[in-house]
Amino acid sequence: MGVRGGVAQSGGASSPGVTQAEARLLVVEDDPNIRELLSASLRFAGFAVDAVTTGSEAVTAARESKPDLVVLDVMLPDLDGFEVIRRLREGGVRLPVVFLTARDGTEDKVRGLTLGGDDYVTKPFSLEELTARIRAVLRRTAGDPGPNRLVFHDLELDEETHEVSRAGQTIALSPTEFKLLRYLMLNAGRVLSKAQILDFVWNYDFRGDDSIVESYISYLRRKVDIAEPRLIHTLRGVGYVLRLPV
Repeated sequence: MGVRGGVAQSGGASSPGVTQAEARLLVVEDDPNIRELLSASLRFAGFAVDAVTTGSEAVTAARESKPDLVVLDVMLPDLDGFEVIRRLREGGVRLPVVFLTARDGTEDKVRGLTLGGDDYVTKPFSLEELTARIRAVLRRTAGDPGPNRLVFHDLELDEETHEVSRAGQTIALSPTEFKLLRYLMLNAGRVLSKAQILDFVWNYDFRGDDSIVESYISYLRRKVDIAEPRLIHTLRGVGYVLRLPV
């Protein structure tokens, strides 16, 4: 099937308690098993999902429904994914596109990104990694560079000067610690898995033991959580979250 890892939930359109979709996605995939698994998993992650099976349907759906992002298989029964994005771009449709394909050659990746793709994920793929990459592309293409200063409770982070303070006291962080804290603050209240943190903080380059995440969370706690209330919390078997104690 070309999918590894992750847990798909079927039946519901979204996870319990989700009242508004995080974004609307168009999934273009001709393999029915991958299409159904992917659609169900993305809905469970909090997205609204429409799905089509051909390149022609993808062009029409993208123009008419105007999704926030397209997850686009390259090898389709009529138009391939490269032709789909070419037609969309020529028609003035500028929505973000994440390619999903078994074609992992450098030439294919360069072609896809040159045509206007925003990311290129090869099969077999991790559902967690794909979801993380979709969120990264949505943030990058939102048109809002984001605040220069992030604040959570008495914790402050300045993205321009790289200064961090808590309750007015300056905290010295390494570049990796700063990047990890920034990611937690941008997702305050949301539980982040080790895989998501590895993907974003280490830019997909680190392929070793994910215990590196535990180590850096520990380093960060020693510097950030030196006072009450503690802000960095562990949900065992799930991940980490920046929030006030319950």
